[in-house]
Amino acid sequence: MSMKSNTNISTDQLALLALKTHVNSDLLSTNWSTATSICNWIGVTCGSRQQRVTALHLFGINLSGTIPPHLGNLSFFILLDIRNNNFYGALPIELAKLHRLKSLWLDNNNFNGEIPSWFGSISKLQNLSLSGKKFIGVIPSSLCSLSKLELLYLDYNNLQGQIPVAIRNLSKGTIPKEIKNLTMLKILYLGINDFQGPIPTNIVNLTLLEFLDFSSNNLTGHGGMISKYSNPHIKQPIVSSLRIICTTVT
Repeated sequence: MSMKSNTNISTDQLALLALKTHVNSDLLSTNWSTATSICNWIGVTCGSRQQRVTALHLFGINLSGTIPPHLGNLSFFILLDIRNNNFYGALPIELAKLHRLKSLWLDNNNFNGEIPSWFGSISKLQNLSLSGKKFIGVIPSSLCSLSKLELLYLDYNNLQGQIPVAIRNLSKGTIPKEIKNLTMLKILYLGINDFQGPIPTNIVNLTLLEFLDFSSNNLTGHGGMISKYSNPHIKQPIVSSLRIICTTVT
């Protein structure tokens, strides 16, 4: 193994050891040991070719702590799954350096503050899941620049305001530059927040959209208004495959 490879692996190891010191976990304390390769640590996946850390699967293993900025040094990282734990505090901006990242699953933790606008700079992101009652403020418009995004879960938070202009303006019949990049979107959960304003009826222009949830907000309009629209680019109305939940909007 070359000196450069050793250096890169050491960078990954230091990043994971930083995470270990930021959480309370008997499991990581015993399993994440420098006596063994990081690729054999629980929850860690390494690429077969480069032997670099590509994923962390730490779903529901009773971790409690904060996310260190060092995770931004995992340059081959494509997936982070820390759902159903007790992470808290703010997400470090250094995660914006993870340009290979495709999936970010942060549901059901205790993160606080607003949804970071720098999520929009992770250009390869396909899955972004932030459910869990803790995020506040508005949806940053920068999310609309994620051209590869297929799944977006923002339900069960304390989000307010209107649906971002880049999405809401679909009701005017044109697709603004910011929203046309979301054509890969398949799932959009915005339920159980405090959004206001009109339901963006022409959201049906997102031709791959399969599931849409606006329920339990303060939006005006109703789900039926969306079902009246068809997409000119497909043979059948998009509502033939689109399930709409709008149980409490007026």
